[in-house]
Amino acid sequence: MTDSTASGSHSSHSVEKVDQSAHRKRRIWPWVLGALAFALIISFAMRRGGDPPQSARPAGQGGARGVAGPVTVNVVTAKQGDLGVYLSAIGTVTPVYTSSITSQVSGLISAVHYHESQFVRKGDSLIEIDPRPFEAQLKQAEGTLEKDTHILEQSRMDLDRYRKAWSRNAIAKQVLDDQEKVALQNEGTVKNDQGVVDFDRVQLGYCHIVAPYDGKVGLRLVDPGNVVQANSTTPLVVLTQMQPITVVFTIAEDYLGEIQSHMQKNPLAVDVYDRAQLTKIASGRLIAIDNQIDTTTGTVRLRAQFDNRKNELFPNQFVNTRLLVNTLHNSTLIPTAAIQHNGAAAFVYVIQDNVAHLQNIKPGAEDSGITAVEGITAGQVLANSSFEKLRDKAAVKIATAPVPVPTGTGPPGPAQANSRKTSP
Repeated sequence: MTDSTASGSHSSHSVEKVDQSAHRKRRIWPWVLGALAFALIISFAMRRGGDPPQSARPAGQGGARGVAGPVTVNVVTAKQGDLGVYLSAIGTVTPVYTSSITSQVSGLISAVHYHESQFVRKGDSLIEIDPRPFEAQLKQAEGTLEKDTHILEQSRMDLDRYRKAWSRNAIAKQVLDDQEKVALQNEGTVKNDQGVVDFDRVQLGYCHIVAPYDGKVGLRLVDPGNVVQANSTTPLVVLTQMQPITVVFTIAEDYLGEIQSHMQKNPLAVDVYDRAQLTKIASGRLIAIDNQIDTTTGTVRLRAQFDNRKNELFPNQFVNTRLLVNTLHNSTLIPTAAIQHNGAAAFVYVIQDNVAHLQNIKPGAEDSGITAVEGITAGQVLANSSFEKLRDKAAVKIATAPVPVPTGTGPPGPAQANSRKTSP
């Protein structure tokens, strides 16, 4: 009896525990479902708030928020004019003449007449070599010539006598023939003596070294009292022609045909600039094209000549050359900075009635920040700033003062990054 009562009581307690556990689970499920629903609502709201409409995205920045109100821009006006087509290359200033003057006779230097870095004229005296040994040799040769000349005259006088004697049958024919040959031998001796005299005069002239052309001498290489040797490889003075002077540069063989065709009509102008390509040094003209193409580089050498009246160009100086190949007339010209790129396509923003209209263009030649284009006409107003905010059909406001370029705002969009690229 007691056991049955205990077992009944134990079963009733177990049923009560099971009922309480099921009741708790039924109370938790509504809260779980409510939390999931609230999380979905929050996620959907965040997506809608972080993804603005496509029309509000500025050009080149798909993930950025749009800018409310009109975009303030600087503007430029397309103009019609002429634009030069240039080829740029690195060149080297090369003198027309450069001479390392050496001695052609051996002797003692008696005088140096030039000063370092002096400009000299053709025929100016540069260096004197002691002429006394050569003067003595010349006098000796002249004395021998004079002696042999008198011997020749004597033999000719004897020949005349023998001819008269032979005409009277006073001498044998053999005697006359011998005298004729003696006279001819003396003529050869005189000619040999004359050659020696001429040679000694040339040697004496080599003692007086003069400038072969107008130019500038370098630093002094010898001093009075130095002994020089004939045909030595050591120069006595280096002379360089400065006016005119040339610049040698190379261009790709692809442009050779165009250059030759224009060169036959008119001389092509060449400008040279400093290393930074900021300062124009001089202007000249193209005078020569090499007769061969370098097969290793696919380039050909050209030579341009410059008056160099103020000695702006210095021998072996590296310069930047700009060869004017052609001139485009009546072209539509705009600043290169106004051109935007989207891949291979180029476009500009045309401003009309305070609205920006995207207009595709075809860029051409570019020079000094100005580009010739096709696709727009002269007189049209173009945007020249705020490209990171502009889009097609966007409302704009023309600035009365230059709009500063934003800095420190992260990497630019594709249109902004390529805005200064021009077609080759």
